[in-house]
Amino acid sequence: MIPQRFRRPLLIVAAAAAALSLAAVGAVMLMALNNSVAPAWVTSAALYGLPVAFLLMLVLVVDAVAGRRRTPGPGER
Repeated sequence: MIPQRFRRPLLIVAAAAAALSLAAVGAVMLMALNNSVAPAWVTSAALYGLPVAFLLMLVLVVDAVAGRRRTPGPGER
């Protein structure tokens, strides 16, 4: 289980990576419409940023599900 103090920063990093890579995808598409080639770092950010962000978010979701299964419900002990 991920400690509580790491969850929010991990969530912020995942959201920032997703936003930046979506912006990079848009930039690559706009540059392709203008018949120019995007720099390698923009293409790499578009290619690798979204999978990294979704994997980080998947880790957070799995951790939240595991945390809820460990805590007893209202009628359990």
